[in-house]
Amino acid sequence: MAERFSYYGMRSIFTLYLIAALFSKEFSSQLYGSFTGLVYLTPLLGGYIADRYWGNRKSIIFGGIVMAIGQFFLAASAACVKQSIFTDPVSGGVIDGNVDNSLSIMLMFIGLAALIFGNGFFKPNISTMVGDLYEPTDHRKDSAFTIFYMGINVGAFLAPFICGTLGNGNWSDPSAFKWGFFCAGCAMIVSVLIFVLLKNKYLVTPDGKEIGYAPSKDEVHHVHDAQVEETPQVKNSPLRLYISIAAAAILFFLFVRGATSFNDYISGAVYAIGIVMPIFIITDKSLTKDEMSRIGVIYIIAIFVIFFWSAFEQAGTALTYFAEEQTDRTISLFGGGSWTMPTSWFQAVNPIFVVAFAPVFAKMWEYLGSKGKEPASPVKQAIGIGLLTISYLMITLVTASMSDPKDKISMFWLIALYGIMTFGELSLSPIGLSMVNKLSPARLASLLMGVWFMSNAISNILAGTFATLYPEPGKAPKSICGFEVATISDFFLIFVVVSGAACIALFALCPLIKKMMRGIE
Repeated sequence: MAERFSYYGMRSIFTLYLIAALFSKEFSSQLYGSFTGLVYLTPLLGGYIADRYWGNRKSIIFGGIVMAIGQFFLAASAACVKQSIFTDPVSGGVIDGNVDNSLSIMLMFIGLAALIFGNGFFKPNISTMVGDLYEPTDHRKDSAFTIFYMGINVGAFLAPFICGTLGNGNWSDPSAFKWGFFCAGCAMIVSVLIFVLLKNKYLVTPDGKEIGYAPSKDEVHHVHDAQVEETPQVKNSPLRLYISIAAAAILFFLFVRGATSFNDYISGAVYAIGIVMPIFIITDKSLTKDEMSRIGVIYIIAIFVIFFWSAFEQAGTALTYFAEEQTDRTISLFGGGSWTMPTSWFQAVNPIFVVAFAPVFAKMWEYLGSKGKEPASPVKQAIGIGLLTISYLMITLVTASMSDPKDKISMFWLIALYGIMTFGELSLSPIGLSMVNKLSPARLASLLMGVWFMSNAISNILAGTFATLYPEPGKAPKSICGFEVATISDFFLIFVVVSGAACIALFALCPLIKKMMRGIE
């Protein structure tokens, strides 16, 4: 919960902070995409170290402390920032290049690096431990992960209100953002203390054995198909590792040919690792045919998840700009007055829906399961992508008549967009976490959870790239695959097409995917 508070608290004000004093919208969108991409890439490292050396508990504590440090560096960045915009940006105010904010920029990048590194140790290990609390064949895992998802989103719900209110800065007072980042860091410190004090009491299996220790001390036995899993004693050739490293290097250089910014190099690294790492894992000689088939399912679903999150993660960039500039945030009060809702508060809409409806979805899956009618995990995820498509189709139609940059829509349309997107998220994300836990060989559980999050890394990079297409007044429209993005409606239509095609394709593949799961539901 605290990690989501920290992340969503930062996310609710991060791009607003960037464009208030440091960077243009286009660069801020790319930077946000690169940051969130790396946030979801480092779980590969954290998962590997947890599986081989540290265990889940030590990795979580280390990751939480490093993430807190990262938030404090962001707070220091905002505390040092100087005003660099002197006229309202809506009226044409731009960043004055003569203002030296190099110290703030340096502190910001150090903070982002700490958040990226710390998250890698934190995120995959928390999710793995949730699965270890249950017997591997327990049919309640999907519901358990949905409830877990609800719990962590309590933090995401509170963060925009607290961090967004305390750190409600703008172009005329950019240093005010510091209190939002500082608050996010404090939440992580408190959470680590709670984890250390209570871990031995609650992090236990149904028969009372503690979970999350280093591999040599972990007493938990993982079971698939009601049989104890034994790691085959097969050694892999070192050549496999060397070839993988060489392949990643070659792909990286191919992806960064013609690179024009730091973000291009980040994208190249994410894409290269995203291609090579799954191949490296699946070529492990210790894997049985059933294990390879199940891991293949994780890979297939992960590809489709990319299309979902690349659209969903517009919340931190394009949808934030849209809320700031073209959403009527004014609420009339009794007595004739009015109140304008802070833009950052829209980041709370998604977690509010998660907290409110996660129990409903959990009960729905349990009820359908008791009747023998519960959809398989891939079907649930296809439904999730379909709901996302519907949400963007709605906002595309609503904004179709908006031709003037000063036109605004009711905030309730944006809230409805977030609501339908959240229903899609509840059908896809917690189900995906549960699926990875059920399909992964125990010895690779955290690493494969890292691979799952790697799809989020790629999707966040794509999300940042898509966000650069967001139309801006006075600038020539950009295009994608020959399609000119001249209006807000054109921009939203991109996600209707992309996610709609992914939904149809995943539904078509569901029968094959079910067979590849080899008895795991």
